[in-house]
Amino acid sequence: MPLLQPRLNLKVSQRQILTPGLMQMVSVLALNKMELAEMIQNEIAENPLLEEMDESIPMLDDVEQRESARELTAQATEAAPADPFEEIDFGNYFQEYLDPGFRSQREFEEIEKPGFEQFLSRPTSLFDHLQWQLGAQNLAPEVAQATEFLIGNLEENGYLASSLDDLTAVYAASMEMRASAALAILLHALQVIHSLDPAGVGARSLSECLQLQVRAQLHELDALYAPSRSTSTPLSDATMLAVQDDEQPTAEALDSPHHSLHAAVQLELQKRRHCFELASAVLQSHFALLTHRDPREIAKALSCTAAEATEVLSLIRSLDPRPGTRYSSRETQWIEPDVAFVKRDEVWVALMNEENLPSLRLSHRYRRMLAAKSTEKEVRDYVKDRLRSAMQLMRNIAQRKSTILRTCEVIIRRQQDFLEQGMEALRPMMIKEVAEEIGVHPSTVSRAVANKYAHTPQGVIELRAFFSEGSNGPEGADTPLVVLKRKVRKLIDEEDPKRPLTDDQLAALLQTQGIQVTRRTVAKYREDLRIPSTHQRRMRG
Repeated sequence: MPLLQPRLNLKVSQRQILTPGLMQMVSVLALNKMELAEMIQNEIAENPLLEEMDESIPMLDDVEQRESARELTAQATEAAPADPFEEIDFGNYFQEYLDPGFRSQREFEEIEKPGFEQFLSRPTSLFDHLQWQLGAQNLAPEVAQATEFLIGNLEENGYLASSLDDLTAVYAASMEMRASAALAILLHALQVIHSLDPAGVGARSLSECLQLQVRAQLHELDALYAPSRSTSTPLSDATMLAVQDDEQPTAEALDSPHHSLHAAVQLELQKRRHCFELASAVLQSHFALLTHRDPREIAKALSCTAAEATEVLSLIRSLDPRPGTRYSSRETQWIEPDVAFVKRDEVWVALMNEENLPSLRLSHRYRRMLAAKSTEKEVRDYVKDRLRSAMQLMRNIAQRKSTILRTCEVIIRRQQDFLEQGMEALRPMMIKEVAEEIGVHPSTVSRAVANKYAHTPQGVIELRAFFSEGSNGPEGADTPLVVLKRKVRKLIDEEDPKRPLTDDQLAALLQTQGIQVTRRTVAKYREDLRIPSTHQRRMRG
C-alpha cells in the first residue's frame, strides 16, 4: 500500500485577472457625466492627493501661502506700537449717533429668510391622496387601521395585488386576532377604499376596477336624477301639480315650453342610466366579449340594440384601467448630454461636454512630502498608495474620454445622413463593427455608449439608439429595426378602423417602399410594439 507523501508540482498556466485599476477603468467608462462628477467628488473627499482645479475652491498650497503671509503680517503688527486713536471708527460713530433724521437700519439688520427647501414641493402620491380622504371620514379605530394597512399594500396603478387570504393572515398575526375577525375588518376596510377617489382604486382585477368606476358614475347620475324634479328649470303651476300628483299633464302643461325641456332632460338621464346598467352587466357577466369589440355580440348577450351596445363600448373605453397612475408619477430624471455633435466648417465633429465636471490635479504639498527625506516611512507609504490611486483615476478618466470620442467619431462617419435629414435616414450599425474599427472589444463600446446621450440637430438622443440591426438581420438590408418599427406603427395608425390592415398587407406596403420583409417579420415587430391583431383592431358597428 503506497504511503501518502506531500509533493511539490510546478504548473504553468495563463489566466486573465482584473486588477483594481482595470476594474476601475471599466466602471468609469460605464458612467455618464453626472455619475462621473459624483464619483470624482467622492474621490476628492477620500484621497487627499486629489485637488480640484477651481478658482472658487482654494488649494492647500494657496492656503499655506496665505497662512504664512498672515503670520508675517501679525508679527509685523505686534512689533509696531498701536495707536489707540486710529482704532476708533469715526464714520460709524457719527452715522450711528449724530444723524438727526429717521433712517432704516437695513444695512445692519439680518433678516431670517426661509430656506430654499421650503419652496420645494413634491407630487401627491396615491397613499397621501387616500390618507387625506380618510381624515374626513368618521371610521371606527379598528376599521381606520385596517384601511391604512390595505392602502399601504396597493400598487402604483391602484390595484390590490396581494390576495385577501394572504393579507388576512398577515394582519391577523400583526394584530393578534383571529383570522375570521381580521377578514371581516379587512372586507369592511376594502369597501371604504372602493368608495374613495379615484374610482376603481383597491380593485383586485381589471373587471372589478371597471365595475367600480361604472358604479361610481352611476351613483353620481342617481344623485343628479333624484333631485332633478325640484332643481330643474321652474315649471308652470299646472305642470308642477301634474308631476307632483303623478298624473298625466294637462293641455296647459303640455303647451308650456318648460315641460318639453324637462321631458328631454329626463329622457336623456334615463338613457344614460340605462347605458351604465348595460355596461355593468357586460363587465360582470360578459367580460370576455370586450376583447372582440363587436357590438353585435354584446347586443345579443344583453338583448339590446346595436346602437346601445356601441354606446356601452364607448363608455367602457372611456374608463381608466389604471386609476392610480395619475398619483404615482415618478420624479423627473435629469439628462445631461455627455457629447455634442456639431458642424464646423462643413465637417461634423464630436465634442465632449465637460462643463461643471471637476478638473483634477495632484497636490504639490504631498508630492513635496514624498520627496522629503525627513518623512516617516508609514507616512511615505500612505502617500505613495494615495498617489498611485490618484494617478490611476486620472488616467482612467482620460481613457474614458478618448474611448467615447473615438466611438462618436465612427458614429458621425456612419450616420451623417441622420444628422442632416432625421430619424428616417438612420442606417443599420452594429457595436461589433464600431469595435473593430477603433480596435477595442465590443463590450468596451457597449459600456462607452451605455446611459450616455448626445446633443444632435435632431434632439438629445441616447448613443445606444444609433446601433440597430438591419431589417433582415445583422447581415441584412439598409433599414434598421428602429425605423422599420416606426413605419409599421405609422401604417397602423393611418389605417381604416373598420378595415384594419393584415400582416400580409403591411408587408406588401413595406415592400413597395423598398423594404423586403415577410409577414412573420411584420407580425413579430407588431407584437414587439404591443399592437393588437387585425381581428382585435377592427371596429365593428
